[in-house]
Parts: sequence; C-alpha cells; structure tokens
Amino acid sequence: MSYRVVAADGVVVSALEALVGDPGFEVVEASGTQVLEALPGAAGLIVRSATKVDASLLDGADSLRVVARAGVGVDNIDVDAATRRGVVVFNTPSANTLAAAEMTIALMLAVTRKVAAADHSVHDGVWDRASFQGVELYGKVLGLVGAGRIGREVAARARAFGMTVVACDPYLADSVDVDLCPLEQVLAEADVVSLHVPLNDDTRHLIDARAIASMKPGSFLINASRGGVVDEAALVEALQTGHLAGAALDVYEQEPLPPESQLRSAPNLVLTPHLGASTAEAQRRVAVEAAELVHRALTKGDYSGAVNEDRL
Repeated sequence: MSYRVVAADGVVVSALEALVGDPGFEVVEASGTQVLEALPGAAGLIVRSATKVDASLLDGADSLRVVARAGVGVDNIDVDAATRRGVVVFNTPSANTLAAAEMTIALMLAVTRKVAAADHSVHDGVWDRASFQGVELYGKVLGLVGAGRIGREVAARARAFGMTVVACDPYLADSVDVDLCPLEQVLAEADVVSLHVPLNDDTRHLIDARAIASMKPGSFLINASRGGVVDEAALVEALQTGHLAGAALDVYEQEPLPPESQLRSAPNLVLTPHLGASTAEAQRRVAVEAAELVHRALTKGDYSGAVNEDRL
C-alpha cells in the first residue's frame, strides 16, 4: 500500500527521512491554497503554524488519517473536528525546546538592555549612549509561568546569569528542576516574567490587566509561548503608564500582527515575528520527528503519544 503525505508551511522536506526514504510514500509540498488542492486522496498532513486545520479543511480531506504539527502548539488545529473524523493529531513537543529557550533569553536581553532601540538609533546615525541605559539580569528574579520542557531550559540558562527562579505551572504538581508556587506569588516577586504555557480556555488572557497590575512596578514581561495568553490592550496600557519597564513578544493574538495594532507604537516593546522555533536545527528536528510519527501511524497503526489518543 502506498500513502501520499502533504508537507505544508515550508516544512523541511529533506528532513522527512522516514517518508522520503520509503518507496511506499509520496511526499507533496504545498503552501497556502495549494494545501486544499493537494489534500484529496492524501493520508497524512504535516503542518507548522500557518495552515489552519479546521473543519472546512478537513471536509476536503476525504482520505486523511493523520495530521502532525511540526512544533509544540496545536491551536491551529481543530482537534475536536479531527477526532470526530477519526483523524489522529500529533505534535512534536520536544524538538524545538532548545530553540525556544534560547529565543526567550534573547528577548530577555534585548528588552532589558534596550538592544533593538539602540540598534535603530545607530542605524539612523545617532550616537546616544545615555538614552539606552539598561539593567542587568544578575541578581534579578525570573518568574516562569509554565515549567515544562522549555521553562526548565530557560531556568537553567537564567541561573547561569545569576538569576533566582520562581515558577508556577497549572499542569504540574511538583518539579525536580524548580520550586513551584502560586501564580500570584510569581507575579509579585519576579523582576522578569516569562510565559511558557499552551493556549487553551484556562490560559487565554491569563496575563490580563489584573495580573499585570500585580507585577512589580518596573518589571519586564516576555512571551514566546502563545499570543492569546496576554491581553495585548492591557499590556500596551501598562507600558504607556510605565508600570512595566518593558516587554518582548514573539507571539500575538493575531498573526501576522495587523498594521493597526497598538503594539507597534507601544514604548519599550520588542516585537519579533514568531521566531521561537526558527533555527535550522530546530526545523530539521521537528520535521524528522513529525515524519516518524506519520510513518508509524500509517504503517503500524501506532497512535501512542497522539494529542487525541484517548479520544479515538
């Protein structure tokens, strides 16, 4: 039996070794509207974050049996709709851990040392050192909201900078890497708050106006997890009033970020276009893992580790 698999969103096809190396598989590259055109007859679909695997897309995928998200979050996949159609949904939660952790540290340094603003200033022909005095991470408290794989890697790197780490995690009862405490305590004690939680009904706007108000005056907020976790309007207000000294975002409630977004004009805010997993190494790892999951599911009927495994 042969299987056709659609690789969307610029997934590194050369890294789909489990599929391209098997003569029983045909891999088809697609992007944008091409994905819908390529899906009829396809047994597998591998996506990153651009393709929205919703009910309408699934309606046009008559033979689809498995979807693999080459990355961690599955908020671009309607898991309920997939489950109703008997489609297995996988993600690759560990493959981009290091890239996301390093991106978090990069954002933390960029906002506390005002790297982006200073860079723009020099490019504009200005030499103004006095305007870009920053703060050191040494001796500061890092508050993690989410202490999973990525959060723990961030904690390890933060300690190397001489930071103290406090953490909360609604999904962990305990952790060998960090001491867990309530969210209120993390927000109140941290000089830098970094978010590492999935987006769901429990975490949407978890960091709202009330949560931001409970943070230390002059503290910083970093979000490289999911955009909807932060109430963007509340964040803009906190930056405008100076309650927060700065923030750095790699993810947004709407992506791409709309031209009219108030975030674009907010002070002391570093913005990057969802680069957390955008390293050559991470993109290869997620593609390799996604291909292995799809191959195993289609050839062996092995759905272990699937997001919806217990509902099929």
